[in-house]
Amino acid sequence: MKRFNTRSPDNGERVPFLQLVPNMVTLAGMCLGLTSIRFAMDERFATAVFLILLAAVIDGLDGLIARRLQATSEIGAQLDSLSDFLCFGVAPGVLIYHYLLTPAGGIGWIFVLIFAAATCLRLARFNVMSGKPQEDDKSSPYFLGVPAPAGAMLGLLPAFATLSGVVDLREAPLVVALWLGIVGLLMISKLKTLSPKAIRVPRRLIGPMMFATVIGIGLGFSRPWLFFLALDLVYLGLVIQSLVKARWRLFG
Repeated sequence: MKRFNTRSPDNGERVPFLQLVPNMVTLAGMCLGLTSIRFAMDERFATAVFLILLAAVIDGLDGLIARRLQATSEIGAQLDSLSDFLCFGVAPGVLIYHYLLTPAGGIGWIFVLIFAAATCLRLARFNVMSGKPQEDDKSSPYFLGVPAPAGAMLGLLPAFATLSGVVDLREAPLVVALWLGIVGLLMISKLKTLSPKAIRVPRRLIGPMMFATVIGIGLGFSRPWLFFLALDLVYLGLVIQSLVKARWRLFG
């Protein structure tokens, strides 16, 4: 997927700084994931959620930067997967546990483990299938299962709902635990989910989409958690649509 490609560390050659930028961006995202865990343990949950969201943005940028700079390499792809596991598997699980699942005790922690393991399996499958264009390849119009960043956002849906004031899910830890399990199942499934590359916007909708962007930015600053909750629900609707097309078969 990414990064710099050097020959031998002992040949005395110098590597252009721009070739290092994509990996540096990936490591920055990893640091955000780790810092999110720290804030979650300090019960600063809003900040912890924001850092995971920022890590998701960086995850989308590092690959783009690597391709633009022609700095892709196998080591970069592996580094990206390790960072994704931390940011989108471990950090959301720890955050949700400390924020919403503590009353459930061991049962809540079991579902956190399930969520993290599903993220790990999803990323491992992506690495294996990345050389096969018919499935999880970047050029494909669909993903096989819910991608790890999107899975993290779905996993954070209870946090968005609670932070926005729509519903306080701290009173329903078992529901949150079950939700994490469902998201984990979606990530390791063979459900075909929409890839951004498959989206085609009719020309008549370009204007309304520009206005919707402005409204979204305004809502993001005035009611950010409600905004992210709405985005999550829209994506969840697309996933349900894919499930209906697949006749509710996740592994068929």
